[in-house]
Amino acid sequence: MCGIVGYVGGREACPILLKGLHRLEYRGYDSAGVAMVDEDGALNVYKCKGKVSDLEHFLAGKELGGNIGIAHTRWATHGAPTDKNAHPHLDCTGRIAIVHNGIIENYRELRSYLARNGHTFASDTDSEVVAHLVEDAWDGPCKGDLVAAVSNAVSRLEGSWALAVVCADAPDQLVVARNGSPLVVASTPEGAYAASDVTPLASVTAHVIQLENGQI
Repeated sequence: MCGIVGYVGGREACPILLKGLHRLEYRGYDSAGVAMVDEDGALNVYKCKGKVSDLEHFLAGKELGGNIGIAHTRWATHGAPTDKNAHPHLDCTGRIAIVHNGIIENYRELRSYLARNGHTFASDTDSEVVAHLVEDAWDGPCKGDLVAAVSNAVSRLEGSWALAVVCADAPDQLVVARNGSPLVVASTPEGAYAASDVTPLASVTAHVIQLENGQI
């Protein structure tokens, strides 16, 4: 089973994300990854096959700054358990990152459309199409509006999803969306949180909101 953690606020995001991933290890997974937007506006993505402890070892010496980020543990469905198929996934520009739980049933059609329109793919997953759909909307009708770009992207999806999205060009926004796959959010004086279940947030707050289908 896949797991999602997201944070935006006044604290360093990476330790919060990693702690959340550890709390999701009970779900079973084969890879893990994180993405953070740092204070210089760079989107730093690190992911690998294996356990969260393997990811922590991989992170040694890396740039881990930033107070916004998303993280994921993946159980392979589309594509083998490899580094390239681990989440987060990026758009072509490397400025948009997404994590996804669920199944995109029309990903083949979407991938074909996106490829015909100049997008290149780095993984074998169904999830990666979401990053490119957000890019497509960001560069088109939703320029400068990440919420609108995510809304446009999910309107083109068939299947189930819990999504968390960050963009280097919107460094104060974490956008989440849900349809058929659980996602909870919470807010505290220290920031806003998202997760695929309440477990990663248990040490933060007892007050969470379960997103309904179709909510962003």
